[in-house]
Amino acid sequence: MPDLDRVVQEIADEMRARPDRGEVASYIPELARADPNAFGLVVIDAEGHAAAGGDADIPFSIQSISKVFTLTLALGMVGDRLWRRVGREPSGSPFNSIVQLEREQGIPRNPFINAGAIAVTDVILSGHQPREALGEILRFMQFLALHSGIVIDETVAASEKRTGFRNAALANYMRSFGVIENPVDYTLGVYFHHCAIAMSCRQLATAGLFLAYGGRHPLAGHSVISAERARRINAVMLTCGHYDGSGEFAYRVGLPGKSGVGGGILAIVPGKASIAVWSPGLDAAGNSHLGRIALESLTKRMGWSIFGA
Repeated sequence: MPDLDRVVQEIADEMRARPDRGEVASYIPELARADPNAFGLVVIDAEGHAAAGGDADIPFSIQSISKVFTLTLALGMVGDRLWRRVGREPSGSPFNSIVQLEREQGIPRNPFINAGAIAVTDVILSGHQPREALGEILRFMQFLALHSGIVIDETVAASEKRTGFRNAALANYMRSFGVIENPVDYTLGVYFHHCAIAMSCRQLATAGLFLAYGGRHPLAGHSVISAERARRINAVMLTCGHYDGSGEFAYRVGLPGKSGVGGGILAIVPGKASIAVWSPGLDAAGNSHLGRIALESLTKRMGWSIFGA
């Protein structure tokens, strides 16, 4: 087995030197300020050993990676009833597409496209005030990351709200079909805020550990979800975690993963490790350009694809 610390350091050095860095997200003005030269990579195992390279401890906006954790929470609240309001199939469309939603009677294709994540957020909000729902999501993230200092970047949240017209359209359209049950402004407010959670690669990799170890968080010493539910969340991550780039990610990296337009990717090596990578420049599908390349290199060198070495 290659030395993980050395491999991670080598990959971080290689990625820092590359001229092709993708394009930083500009449709959320606050994200356009990210440094395109930033790169961080952390791999954490069950013993808590962290192989880290580059900007491993700089917080960034996790954006859609938060959807993995809101899905986990919503399933804990309503179980498989959740799937009556959101599907589990890849979309093959951009993450903010409204066309598919119209064709499918307001039921989002999966919980990781924007419409699906808004529907999942609405489930968490039910019976709560927005502040309470958001507090629950944030406490869950702090618990999983073993770090009470994780916060929401209010500047990013405000920037998303100011420019979130497409998300408002999606939410209102779903409300017309009864898929969204709470006031649209409340649901969107919670959605924009959980996407604006800021975490470092080290914190994010720690938070994902329960998905690598059958629902049990080895460092927290607690079972978070059942092994079956962890397996199913990983399955949805593999097929839907990178929008219309999910097939390419599965083909090249071969791991369950979830990306965010802040440039982060959380990837899971079942039974072995949780990985977080961050590079703000995105590819055409809205996924981290160098993040995907780094993960492909890591899985090749370590023989970590779920499809075999």
